[in-house]
Amino acid sequence: MQICISWPAGNITATLDADTPTTQALTKALPLTSTAYTWGEEVYFDTGVAVSRETDARQVVEPGTVAFWTDGNALALPYGPTPISRGDECRLASPCNILGRLDGDARTLATVRDGDPVRVELIGE
Repeated sequence: MQICISWPAGNITATLDADTPTTQALTKALPLTSTAYTWGEEVYFDTGVAVSRETDARQVVEPGTVAFWTDGNALALPYGPTPISRGDECRLASPCNILGRLDGDARTLATVRDGDPVRVELIGE
C-alpha cells in the first residue's frame, strides 16, 4: 500500500504494511490534510486518528521510518536526530507504531517548515 505526503515545497511517497491495525485505521481517514510541525529532524502532524500502541512499537527507528505517535494521534516521519537522540539515531518522543518506510531520500522532509499545510492520500486506490 502506498501513500503520498505533500507540502508546499515537495512531496514523498511511502510504502506501508497493510496488515497493521494502525495502517488500516489511517487509510480509512485518507485523504487528510493537517499542519506540519518539526522536532529536530522529524516532521509530524495530527491525523485525527486515535489508535492503541501496538506490541511492536519502537522509540528508536531508522531514518525514513513511517511511524504513528499514539500519544499525539500523529504521523511521525524522522529523517535524522531529534532533540532527545543519542548520537545520530532517530529517537521518537515515545514508542510509536511502525507503519512502513518512505520511498526515496527521507532528507526530502528537510524542506518541510513548521506550520506548512500537509496532505496525505492513497496512491492508486
